[in-house]
Amino acid sequence: MITMPFELSDLPAARASDEEHNRRLLAGWLFLLAGMILVMVALGGATRLTGSGLSIMRWAPLDGILPPLSHADWERLYALYRAIPQYALVNRGFGLAGFQHIFWLEWVHRLWGRLIGVAVIVPLAWFWWRGRLVPGLGPRLLLFFVLGGLQGVLGWMMVSTGFRPDSTAVAAPWLVAHLCLALTLYAAILWTGLSVLTPRPAPIDGARPLFRLALVLVALVAVTIAAGGLVAGTHAGFIYNTFPLMEGRLIPPGYGALRPFLANLIRNVAAVQFDHRVLATLTALTTLAAMLLAFRTGLPPGARRAFAALGFVVVLQYSLGVATLLAVVPIGLAVAHQVTATLLLTAALVAVHSLRGAALAPR
Repeated sequence: MITMPFELSDLPAARASDEEHNRRLLAGWLFLLAGMILVMVALGGATRLTGSGLSIMRWAPLDGILPPLSHADWERLYALYRAIPQYALVNRGFGLAGFQHIFWLEWVHRLWGRLIGVAVIVPLAWFWWRGRLVPGLGPRLLLFFVLGGLQGVLGWMMVSTGFRPDSTAVAAPWLVAHLCLALTLYAAILWTGLSVLTPRPAPIDGARPLFRLALVLVALVAVTIAAGGLVAGTHAGFIYNTFPLMEGRLIPPGYGALRPFLANLIRNVAAVQFDHRVLATLTALTTLAAMLLAFRTGLPPGARRAFAALGFVVVLQYSLGVATLLAVVPIGLAVAHQVTATLLLTAALVAVHSLRGAALAPR
């Protein structure tokens, strides 16, 4: 007599278990990619703060993976670097050892970008070949790969602005664009991973106002990060190193000195720093309001934890911002501030994602 290892009625449960396992694999891979982008953001901040980004003067996506292999190679690259304004105006005479120090940081930064590309395309090909992709996910993941390539192109265009005759650093608008595309890709991958892991949210009664406020908070965090990129690109953090006043005033002198007025938003360092302060404070206050509303709303445990984490991260980020300013932008604090900004965006996105069920609840 032939016996079945399981009853036919067990098949749906087995398939559901396999699907859940597959979703966990996909989500884990996407969260790994998001983590790699977070490391990339930290490396990018370090290269900007040390001036390392201009140490490699050509874009070579393939053969650039190899570092200099001989003393002659190092001398050739150092000679190229000595021809750009950053060397003459900032690093004159720091020698081959000094050049090697900034070169290695930028080389690791670019190598990590290539590794992210590999970490996207190789698992994607495997999941696709095995038929384990969630329906409709393949084209979106291919788009992520293309956007990653465009991020590399944008990064080189940004770097090339630092080779102009009057430049010692990259142009601030290009820096902001590069940062914003990186974080857009990060947010899209993170959101996709969360949605793969929990594809069917349960309805949440009475949470629509909180859901809308959380969406506003995500937008505020994004705009505040972009404003922080302008602070970094214009070196605005090295002036007005007091808090909460700026040279004894709430609004710094010369806030609207440039004409047309909109030019102050991107070129006036006093205005750039003030705007970032205002946006950061508005973000912190909005987070506080969202937390208070979350405590008054009957949320599932996961959503409550998400808002608690959001409150913790915003306090940490605001404190790091003030500390970085008062200490006149030391590299360690500045990188921590940039990384924590990404963590704040993460916490805000997780909080919004946890409230997707609010749209399913009856009005």
